[in-house]
Amino acid sequence: MRELSTDRPDQTESAYTVDAGHFQMEMDLVSAVFDHDSSNGGDVQTAGWGTGLNLKAGLLNNVDIQFVLEPYVTVTKKDRLTGAKDTSSGFGDFQTRVKVNLWGNDGGKTAFALMPFVKWPLSESSLRNGKTEGGIIAPWAVELPAGWGLGGITEFDFVSDNGGGRDTEYFNTIALSHDLVGKLSGYVEFAALVTPESGADWQGQFDIGFTYEVDENTQFDFGCNFGVTKSAPDFNPFVGVSLRF
Repeated sequence: MRELSTDRPDQTESAYTVDAGHFQMEMDLVSAVFDHDSSNGGDVQTAGWGTGLNLKAGLLNNVDIQFVLEPYVTVTKKDRLTGAKDTSSGFGDFQTRVKVNLWGNDGGKTAFALMPFVKWPLSESSLRNGKTEGGIIAPWAVELPAGWGLGGITEFDFVSDNGGGRDTEYFNTIALSHDLVGKLSGYVEFAALVTPESGADWQGQFDIGFTYEVDENTQFDFGCNFGVTKSAPDFNPFVGVSLRF
């Protein structure tokens, strides 16, 4: 089989697919988010945590299918001006994705893939908007000298504008990675989300994380994403695991 390649823990998706006939489980054991919003004279604190799961199956040598879900999410918002507090918890969103590697799956200095996806319209709740949404992700990877790796994605999302129409979101990342000590590796990443039609401020994040390869089929990870613009969440720490079968 090919070397284990995962779509986590960074926000940059992998350009490589799961080997045909094999399965992969990539899981947020716990992921948290903390944010303080003082825009427009407000003072709102948000704290949330949850679990996430990406179940993959290799269909062809260069194609896999993925089922991405959030089994449990809880989010608490507190208005420090009024004292009002609201907590929502339950099942989050559910996506289906298909990744097609166009080159580089089995060798070479570069790799490129396309991954269309759809978010299914589960019943509306305080955590879900109940709308069908989707998009396409284009992951790429470049093998650099001295053991460095460079990767990134360009992503187009077609999301509900909550008024019966749709907005287009543009999400881009770039990540630099390297082995550190033994089976421990690390990466740094920058991610940016822009939604021009909504007039919302762009969101920027600087991310740092680490992976530890237990064996050729098992990997643990941990790290944190840091908001570098006011519109982005302040902190997003996480711990996860990936298993291949």
